[in-house]
Amino acid sequence: MSALPLTGYRVVSLAEQYPGPFATLILGDLGADVVQVERPQGGDPSRIFPGHHAALNRGKRSVALDLKTPEGLAACRALVARADVLLEGFRPGVLARLGLDPADLSAENPGLVVVSVSGFGQDGPYRDRPAHDLSFQAVAGLLDPDAPVVPPAALADVAAGLFAAVAALTGLAGRVHSGRGGHYDVGMFDALVSFVVTRLVPAANGMPPDSLGQDPGYGLFATADGRWVSFSIAFEDHFWRALCVALDLAALAEVRGPERAVRRDEIRGVLAERIAAEPLAHWEKILPAAGVAYGAVQDLAGLVDDPHLQARGLLQSVGEHRYLRQPLVVDGDAPGPRTAVPALGEHTEDVLREAGVADETVAAVLAAELTRQY
Repeated sequence: MSALPLTGYRVVSLAEQYPGPFATLILGDLGADVVQVERPQGGDPSRIFPGHHAALNRGKRSVALDLKTPEGLAACRALVARADVLLEGFRPGVLARLGLDPADLSAENPGLVVVSVSGFGQDGPYRDRPAHDLSFQAVAGLLDPDAPVVPPAALADVAAGLFAAVAALTGLAGRVHSGRGGHYDVGMFDALVSFVVTRLVPAANGMPPDSLGQDPGYGLFATADGRWVSFSIAFEDHFWRALCVALDLAALAEVRGPERAVRRDEIRGVLAERIAAEPLAHWEKILPAAGVAYGAVQDLAGLVDDPHLQARGLLQSVGEHRYLRQPLVVDGDAPGPRTAVPALGEHTEDVLREAGVADETVAAVLAAELTRQY
């Protein structure tokens, strides 16, 4: 690939922790120059979790600015004036109170794409409510109301990050026609609700819920050695027949999807007993050749060593560490991280001078004891 797709675009990010950094990770791997503006004292709060921070912030440049000082604010406005995308993750209204009102920034830089990521969006009754991922999943209907459990993945953060990246790309594409970037409102709640679209729309229209996932061949089953294997048959009779052949359950092979749903508990019991009779290694030899929709449950160590993950080049090395690349493959190439994790403020002087910030402002930013949090 001669040039990455987003080469030449600059993204200035004022978003911390997860959704914003995840979005800019994607944009950065695809070629954008991502400038992460951090608070001088401590930087992004996620820096106290080095693994988390490294996972989301490799490949970026760090600028330390105190936005509550005149010098820091002036420097930030200069960065934004030459940026293509501004991504911010403050609560609604905070950016304007800091002196960075999106309308004013867009007046100075009409092509600027402003992406605002917040918990519940820029308006609505929950606008100012604080929350983290678990609470978004609870309100957005992703948890079982009868027996909720804490989910293992931060889906609201990932969903918002993905839609923030979509917003940035949409804004860049749209300005080709309109000449202006626009202000995109990304609510974590909204993004997560989109994940339950096939359940919400029937509920909103008085339609019966679909029965996907009710097939007895869709679930988790314990093996003889205490491992687990998943089958993901969603009423596809051909996958069901393949499973029955592999498990030597010929009597069940021609049971169609609707009947399997009615007899779900009975048939699941038969499957569970059969799977529990052999160790996982036995099933790993039989199931792939049979064309069964399945997957062994593996831990993170197993995922790191997974042959398919390795063949796809999802983990890429920069220096002494390996990082997960963004998932797109472009013309056969898999763009990933080009640099490691920046130290806090590592690129402050270089980036400010590139943006044409006055020498006296640069000197003030570098020399001042910038200790206030924003």
